[in-house]
Amino acid sequence: MTKLEISGEAVMIEIYVKELDGVYFGLAHVRGKIVATTVDSARERTLKNLRRSLPPSVNHQIVEKESDFAEKTILALEKAHRGVQEFKDFDLAAEYLPEPLYSVLKAAAAIPVGYVASYGSIAKASGTEPRVVGQIMASNPLYPIVPCHRVVGADFSLVGYGGGKSPQALKVKLARLSSECRGFGSAKEISVNGTVFKVYPTEHVIDKARKQRLTLSERRQRTLVSFGLNSLHGSI
Repeated sequence: MTKLEISGEAVMIEIYVKELDGVYFGLAHVRGKIVATTVDSARERTLKNLRRSLPPSVNHQIVEKESDFAEKTILALEKAHRGVQEFKDFDLAAEYLPEPLYSVLKAAAAIPVGYVASYGSIAKASGTEPRVVGQIMASNPLYPIVPCHRVVGADFSLVGYGGGKSPQALKVKLARLSSECRGFGSAKEISVNGTVFKVYPTEHVIDKARKQRLTLSERRQRTLVSFGLNSLHGSI
């Protein structure tokens, strides 16, 4: 494997995993820039998820004690994962995230709580195709920075979640979106990657699901949200 050279100095990606309240949060970074993040209920799967998001030709090392940057990032990931706070003001290591991956992730990360955006609008903002956006959201190497559950069909259909289209996957996605409803009344524009795209109130998706007779009781919603938050987001 090779190491990235910056100003004649070899740079290695550092991987850090920390457990918080029974959930493992993983971060791969280099010099204060994020390469990949993930969340899982098992440490080994967390490490596996991070490693598969890294370029195969680049060295990495697992560290047990990390920098202030890593510690603060892990805490921010935990808040984003729980829906307590959005993850903002982060730098991605662009050298490890080729286009259109970089642009798609930046655009999707900009979708705020209480809103959704379509695969098509993210694709347009990123200079790629909706199918590519779907593939990237299915693997999502930056969860929970990138809220992949907020990317939906142009007609507000759920489409899929975590790489799956089973009824269970769709119900988990619906539960997560239902928990994020904020009562916003209209769409708004988001500027990212030098382009503008629209985001729409989450309620549009809930209404669409209801018309398709896909509804959840409050108890079922809480159960599925908990399931989605405490299981591997990419294996539902």
